[in-house]
Amino acid sequence: MSTKLFVGSLPWTVSDEELKTAFEAHGQVVSAKVITDRETGKSRGFGFVEMEDETGASNAIQALNGSEIDGRSIVVSEAKPKKK
Repeated sequence: MSTKLFVGSLPWTVSDEELKTAFEAHGQVVSAKVITDRETGKSRGFGFVEMEDETGASNAIQALNGSEIDGRSIVVSEAKPKKK
């Protein structure tokens, strides 16, 4: 079963592809999406990465939480379900 991760404090310039590449070293990535503002199309500074399994997700959290992408320290944690 896949595991969804929240990635925060992303640099405004990071693309979906760059996000995916950063996580691929730690496991199979199902999807990677930087969340953008509906009106401007600009990054909102966070995104989600779906890892194929819990092992990959756990490895990615350990390796990437607090690491830097383009000079910004990112936050990686397991995504929490959306509140209704």
